[in-house]
Amino acid sequence: MLGHHWIASLSSGGPSELDGGAVKVSELAAQSGVALATIKYYLREGLLMPGEPTSATGARYGEQHVRRLALIRALAGAGLAIPRIRAVLELVDSDERSEFETFGRAIAQLPPYVDPVQDQQFPRARKVLEFLGQVYEPRYVAVAHLERALIGLEDAGLSLSDERLRAYGDHIRGIAEVEIELMPTSSTEDGIRYAVLGTAMYEPVLTALRRLAHQDLAARHFPQHRESTEQENR
Repeated sequence: MLGHHWIASLSSGGPSELDGGAVKVSELAAQSGVALATIKYYLREGLLMPGEPTSATGARYGEQHVRRLALIRALAGAGLAIPRIRAVLELVDSDERSEFETFGRAIAQLPPYVDPVQDQQFPRARKVLEFLGQVYEPRYVAVAHLERALIGLEDAGLSLSDERLRAYGDHIRGIAEVEIELMPTSSTEDGIRYAVLGTAMYEPVLTALRRLAHQDLAARHFPQHRESTEQENR
């Protein structure tokens, strides 16, 4: 049940209706929970689309503005700076690219960031992906992340055996399959919201669960130490 609730919250654009339909910007602020000054800043920066003009100085705003504000707040909450948020929103509003390329570009707005290098190759990452039978696309930012991580292993004098790599690949692919199956397909905006926010928010959960699994296995393997620790914590 927790998973379904989280998936719904990631794919939802926030409140689906405004009380009374289109409203003034002050009412938009009150009903969306976003400060008026912040909304005006988003308008100036081009993150929030203009409202429907009602006079030389006035405009009215609708449900699409509430959804856009919810997405901006969520992206900002995930730690994205304004230029990164703008890049994601441009992808949402564009239909020039395939969904595959759009999602890849959206995920690239998440940290850690790498400086793009034309025609850069990643031999370590390529070897790993070919071993796992996965696509090698050097333009996808996670390939650079993997290359950097593998270099870090080498520098630390650590190895990644075929057995360990196969275990990692099989289990991580299982996680990825669940996440892809749950991806909303109703709109590009919902898909990008799920891909970007899901990646940002679920990765810390996966890291924490991995460490807790280590703790649980260690406690089962060394029960005497667990009992000693439990007594100290009483």
